Amino acid sequence: MLGVSASSESAWLRVTVLLLIGILAFSTRLFSILRFESVIHEFDPWFNYRTTIELVENGYYNFVNWFDELSWYPLGRVVGGTVYPGIMVTAGLIHKVLNWLNFPIHIREVCVFLAPLFSAFTAVAAYLLTSEMKNSSAGLLAAAFIGIAPGYISRSVAGSYDNEGIAIFLLVYTFYLWIKAVKKGSAFYGAMTAVFYFWMVSAWGGYVFITNLIPLHVFALILMGRYSPRLYISYSTFYIIGTISSMLIPFVGFQPTRTSEHMAALGIFGLVQIVAFVELIRSHLSANQFQTLFYGLISGFFLLGVAGLVSLTVGGYIAPWTGRFYSLWDTGYAKIHIPIIASVSEHQPTPWTSFFFDLQLLMVLFPAGIYFCFKELRDEHVFVLLYAGTASYFAGVMVRLMLTLTPIVCVAAAIAITAGLETFLKKTPRAASVTAEASSPGLDEKKTKASKSVEKKKSAAALSSAKAGSSSGGIWTWDARVALIVPLVFMLTQFAFHCTWVTSNAYSSPSIVLASRKPDGSQHIIDDFREAYYWLRQNTAEKAKIMSWWDYGYQITGMSNRTVLVDNNTWNNTHIATVGKAMSCSEDVSYDVMRKLDVDYVLVIFGGAIGYSGDDINKFLWMIRIGEGVFPQDVKERDFFTARGEYKVDEQATSTMRNSLMYKMSYYRFYELFGGGPAHDAVRGARIPAKPIKLTTVDEVYTTENWIVRIYQVKKPDNIGRTLPAASTFGKKRRRRNRKRSAAAGAKKNAATARRRKQQDE
Repeated sequence: MLGVSASSESAWLRVTVLLLIGILAFSTRLFSILRFESVIHEFDPWFNYRTTIELVENGYYNFVNWFDELSWYPLGRVVGGTVYPGIMVTAGLIHKVLNWLNFPIHIREVCVFLAPLFSAFTAVAAYLLTSEMKNSSAGLLAAAFIGIAPGYISRSVAGSYDNEGIAIFLLVYTFYLWIKAVKKGSAFYGAMTAVFYFWMVSAWGGYVFITNLIPLHVFALILMGRYSPRLYISYSTFYIIGTISSMLIPFVGFQPTRTSEHMAALGIFGLVQIVAFVELIRSHLSANQFQTLFYGLISGFFLLGVAGLVSLTVGGYIAPWTGRFYSLWDTGYAKIHIPIIASVSEHQPTPWTSFFFDLQLLMVLFPAGIYFCFKELRDEHVFVLLYAGTASYFAGVMVRLMLTLTPIVCVAAAIAITAGLETFLKKTPRAASVTAEASSPGLDEKKTKASKSVEKKKSAAALSSAKAGSSSGGIWTWDARVALIVPLVFMLTQFAFHCTWVTSNAYSSPSIVLASRKPDGSQHIIDDFREAYYWLRQNTAEKAKIMSWWDYGYQITGMSNRTVLVDNNTWNNTHIATVGKAMSCSEDVSYDVMRKLDVDYVLVIFGGAIGYSGDDINKFLWMIRIGEGVFPQDVKERDFFTARGEYKVDEQATSTMRNSLMYKMSYYRFYELFGGGPAHDAVRGARIPAKPIKLTTVDEVYTTENWIVRIYQVKKPDNIGRTLPAASTFGKKRRRRNRKRSAAAGAKKNAATARRRKQQDE
């Protein structure tokens, strides 16, 4: 056609289809902008956006050395040493290039559209990876799947300016380059793998998955007897360049040589050197001599390596596994030992419904694709099996890690569909493919002439029988093809509809802007969060300190530009527990904590008025548990449960619950919404008593339209005290301070009187 060869025409067709898939992946993530507006979503993206502004305005050097005074008061935060800067640098470079090309776009728009842009790149990376596993047809299917799969869209919609927005692309493309390096034995591809691994390290803490999966692949190939110089060159190049470059990230530093999470990569690097040395000696020794030396060397180096690792760990030179990694192996570990990790919803074990909600049809095709890879079991297929097994486990123990599972599910599903279509759409089965396919590396490929002639006879017999079967019916007839294709097209169409529905309804609603339906069916926008943050920005002092639960720290600093006590970084458990204690205790105890921390305002989220389930009362138990972990004498979880072990907020609530600062601030004046009678909590379905709640240490200064955000100002010591219980700690301390002040004032007055009398006498 048009003077173009068939191969060129096929190549241009693949490029066109891949371009259309990229456009589809980009556009399907724009529902949030079409339904709401161009805005940053969630919590962490607001910190990333704020730091990106700092990077763009002041340069990389100042960004790395930036001390953020608005977070973790009074501790502050050294941003450059506590953040993965990859996404900020990527957005900053794109912004700079666009401005250099005379496209004066605001940095916010770059941040909003960054994840959809990289989703198109991810589709290309999935195409390349799957093409190495199967062929270009499977690659196009995998690109289409990952372009619309909800499991990936959940963290890559427009406005979701988080690390995963670029990290999944880097993950898939790094794996593609690794497969190319192993197949070709190329130092160039090994170095390129290290370069993209470095980019991945700078962008997301999930780089540890790559750090351990690639060594696991190398170890599996060695155990299978598939060691080759190709493997040595590719892994040695990747490990040396990748490890040295990753240490350039300030937040990572010397972790690749000092932490347990990186020891597998180091151990496999040493093992590869040993195997290469043994192979070198093998070529110079007889079989018996080599066998004796081989077992001696392997045993000696293995024992030496284990002893060295244990000694360094005991001596403190190698850090043990962190709590986050322990929680991956023991799902109950975090709840018992580190409640701050267990309190995050995306760290919970994944329910079965989430797999089908995020992957739908792909979950059914996933095992079939794994089967086809296991059937051929080339080096790259071993990688697929290891990736699928490890990612499936981790996705099962943590909801967030569904992200790492989605790419391999798309790859396997594409392989399954392609293999099925190839079988049914060809006129004859590929009986000769068994002899035509390349044998697995490491096996003896030399065959005798006799065996080749036997195989030719078998192939000819299979071909003749296939022709006979084709003429007499069989699975290659047109009715059989239609019976396969029609249901498959129907299922893929339903999958596309499902992905579109999930994307537009479940994953395209920014957390700071909520939408509901009025009785007449029209949409009602709930903008309480931005309303409250704007009020803080306009009506509070520039140096005001805001106390809230850590979930809202990034949003407060990002939108209100005010100082917060804790935020989503969660690096200091004691500081978070202090806030939990202030929220959980009675007013007199909480007031002492707030005064010590110079708190000016307290912000709480309450959804009982309109049914917003993500409020602080629902999160209150985690505040209690975290507070109890550090202050067991002041906070006790059992005091918040009834005698029957129930968590109640109605008239059955315990006195500790009703007297806590969080309960009082949440339900203060709530009964007024119901005409002074018993109030109904729409989230917990509870009847709240109409008895007025009295606040003595804080004053309500602002409540948003739908009562979701409530802001209280902490009273100054001179404005409170008489209404507190006489026996309270605060009351005792205040009376003691008043006595001291009175004594000092009296002494000052007496001294002044004496001076006046002396002057009169003179």
